[in-house]
Amino acid sequence: MTVGQPEEWRRPGPTAQQRRNDLWIGLGVTGLALVSLTLARSAGAFLLGPPPSGPEQLFWTVAVTLPLIWRRRWPAATLLIVSVVFVAAQARSAPETQFSAWAMFCVLYTAGAWGQDHRLARRLRIGVIITMFAWLGIYYAVTIDRIPPDAFDDAVGPVPPVLAAMVSGVLINVLTLGFAYFFGETAWVAARREHELRTQAEDLRRSQAESRERAVLGERVRIARELHDVVAHHVSVMGVQASACRRVFDRDPGKARTALTAIEQSARTAVDELRRMLGVLRTSGTADATPPAAGDVDRIGELVERARAAGLTATLGVYGDPVALPESVSQAAYRVTQEAVTNTLKHAGADLLDVRVRYLAREVEVDVTDDGRTGGRADAVGLGLIGMRERVTAHDGDLEAGPRAGGGWRVRARFPLAPADPPLQAQREPSDERQPAADTRRTA
Repeated sequence: MTVGQPEEWRRPGPTAQQRRNDLWIGLGVTGLALVSLTLARSAGAFLLGPPPSGPEQLFWTVAVTLPLIWRRRWPAATLLIVSVVFVAAQARSAPETQFSAWAMFCVLYTAGAWGQDHRLARRLRIGVIITMFAWLGIYYAVTIDRIPPDAFDDAVGPVPPVLAAMVSGVLINVLTLGFAYFFGETAWVAARREHELRTQAEDLRRSQAESRERAVLGERVRIARELHDVVAHHVSVMGVQASACRRVFDRDPGKARTALTAIEQSARTAVDELRRMLGVLRTSGTADATPPAAGDVDRIGELVERARAAGLTATLGVYGDPVALPESVSQAAYRVTQEAVTNTLKHAGADLLDVRVRYLAREVEVDVTDDGRTGGRADAVGLGLIGMRERVTAHDGDLEAGPRAGGGWRVRARFPLAPADPPLQAQREPSDERQPAADTRRTA
């Protein structure tokens, strides 16, 4: 339950153990009150006037103190019962006052501390306190004429005796009822704060668990993306080379041998990168366990060479003055290019592949185009495009992937550079006779 305004919270009722404690406390106070009644009668201490009969004295004593056994289970009802009985007992001059007054203090405190509806409990306590002082005024008004003339013969203070007695009674009641009210409020606020702390601790534990789950999921996605990039690219190259080898195996053993060499090299590279990823999985989950960069912008030329080895007419152009890129940006640019080249090899049926890396004033851009078919391209809807978008979005970049107006496919990714990087004067790029990619950005 979420805690809103303080008044909205309802304190849970007492536990079974607390109810058992109240039972024994109520019985114990009732027993002590009966002892106090016996002592008062034995000493003749009838402070409120001539007492009623013995059985009635027992009744009032028990009726005031015994309801304490329900004080936390039904605090409002207990407060009303004890208040009414307390006033009635005093009106009947019941001689037992010590434990009766303590019982009154206890139920007033309990109504504030344990009342589930705090607004109602506050109104009841204020009403009871007003009633008590009203009763005190009525009692003084009724009994003042019954004071014997010699009752204050020994008085020596500067305050008139009757006034002193009345002020003393009022002060005692103010302190008793005021402290009962104050301590009840304090206990309720403490219980509410304890509940808030438990709720916040539970929310924190739940948030930490969700954060751990998100971290695990993010790591799984990252590893899956790395494995997809590594395996898909190298296996695609191996597939193209194996197909070429099969076609020329009988006619041209030299070309077949070259294709087999390329297959062998791609397989070794794939195994090395898989071994690197598995090594990361075996390490502990510390910050130092992040994998080393598997590729960067400087290695894009290797991708173009593999495309050439697979039979494509592939070109690479680097424009602008190369600068040292952040490792994460460099690796992301490499992976986007690798995925684009892989999809060209697997799905495009292309003859031409053009890869361009542009170092601009405030960004670095990789641009991969081909002249292949656009239908059924995996990078239009598949995991490859999802991975590319995730990498580019992680660096606040921009990705375009879609068919070109003049035919073929284009993947262009822009990665912004930090303002601290020096501006780069891009060299003039040869005019691109092919039309720019159509604005067909799809949501992966």
